[in-house]
Amino acid sequence: MSVTPIRIMGDPVLRTPAAPVVDFDAELRRLVTDLTETMHAAGGAGLAAPQIGVGLRVFTWYVDGEVGHLVNPDVVPVGVETEEDAEGCLSIPGFRFDCRRHLYVAASGWNMHGEPIRVEGSHKLARAIQHETDHLDGVLFVDRLDAQAREAALSVLADAEWQGHDSWLPQGEPAPAPVVKVSPH
Repeated sequence: MSVTPIRIMGDPVLRTPAAPVVDFDAELRRLVTDLTETMHAAGGAGLAAPQIGVGLRVFTWYVDGEVGHLVNPDVVPVGVETEEDAEGCLSIPGFRFDCRRHLYVAASGWNMHGEPIRVEGSHKLARAIQHETDHLDGVLFVDRLDAQAREAALSVLADAEWQGHDSWLPQGEPAPAPVVKVSPH
């Protein structure tokens, strides 16, 4: 269990759809722990397994003092309301761009022990769940920007100091364990 290097935009693993988890074993629990510790050390609101080079459908989140994870998530929007807000990504370090997301979502999946869970969220939690699920599908949030904003963002990112690097290692210490809230249904 450790803080793990985070892959940077340009790494092919970030563009490859992740495989479903089939074994709910000690290795999966270690992966969830590594994701959580790395996310905390990096100061992120979420982290998906492909971002640390693991092609499995698993992600963690840390929003409003609550931490959670989903395995093999299925996410659906609730209603049609959307919100445009600044969004960043640990695989695109140091940059934030306005991105439109559904305001409310419901997500179902499993926890690391193979028990079914359901999470409903709005605003920041909904944004984090959508963002991390995109990672599992090989989609980066800059892909969600409108054409003009995406072109401008990619132009700025072409000169990022991290261009040409494969990954970065968060130097922070993992945050204290926050409250875990998930629905068992």
